[in-house]
Amino acid sequence: MAGLVPPGASPDASKPAHSEADEKTDYMNLPCPIPYEELHREALSYSSLLTSFSIWPETFEGLRFDFTKALNQKFSLSHSVFMGPTEIPSQSAETIKIPTAHYEFGTNFIDPNLMLIGRVLTDGRLNARLKWDLTDNFTVKANAQLSNEPHMSHGMFNFDYKGKDFRSQFQMGNGALFGASYIQSITQHLSLGGEVFWAGQHRKSGIGYAARYETDKMVATGQVANTGIVALSYVQKVSDKVSLATDLMYNYMSRDVTASVGYDYTLRQCRLRGKIDSNGCTTSYLEERLNMGLNFILSAEIDHRKKDYKFGFGLTVG
Repeated sequence: MAGLVPPGASPDASKPAHSEADEKTDYMNLPCPIPYEELHREALSYSSLLTSFSIWPETFEGLRFDFTKALNQKFSLSHSVFMGPTEIPSQSAETIKIPTAHYEFGTNFIDPNLMLIGRVLTDGRLNARLKWDLTDNFTVKANAQLSNEPHMSHGMFNFDYKGKDFRSQFQMGNGALFGASYIQSITQHLSLGGEVFWAGQHRKSGIGYAARYETDKMVATGQVANTGIVALSYVQKVSDKVSLATDLMYNYMSRDVTASVGYDYTLRQCRLRGKIDSNGCTTSYLEERLNMGLNFILSAEIDHRKKDYKFGFGLTVG
């Protein structure tokens, strides 16, 4: 009889009630947010040194061939060939393209605490990127581009500090460019942040604010700056293989607005991504694994308003 519920008591009364403290946020054990510069990484085009997170595909036109050869566990060489048209600025609404082709040679050094990536192209451009974890919390990043064309060379240094529940970053680049950002976890799912920058060469400054809400199934992000940009994005994970996304870009100074919806579908042997925006531009990007270390790529973009149609295919080896 000891296991019976006493008369007048509901069956749920025997279960332990959740205390009010269990429902409260543990502010002493908040997660560390993602870097401020990666707020929209699931929706907008963002690539780290080696990985692309974005649902939006980065399309191309023409033929592309990429080959990577690992010399050892840390060092590898890459070769890339691209043949296709390049758009040039024009006063008319019609898109003007000229045929181009170039070869790119690259070196990659990947260590748990250090990444060095270099690229040199036949047109004379040289790109270099560095990521160095000095400690578990402090990271230095640098990227530079050297070009034969005037005013096209630039360099940038980033100093990132990762705290227990916050991240901060300081940036400095050529042209007297300085910037700083900070993002803080407020709850287990919500983080708030802000940024400031000063471009001394152009005598311009700016300040921005951002909010990000993230769960296991969705990510919602909002960002606004006094330069006139308002960026909103939302990504929903429908299943382990399917994700849907939408974003809104609005400039309240020029009154330009663009909205997009996209999808990301991952199969056993391929990944299909695509989007359509409010300007009538439709893109699709297919990556199919033909064999271990061999991927086939198809890229397509149709802009009915500008009557601009792009199609590309490529192979990635290694």
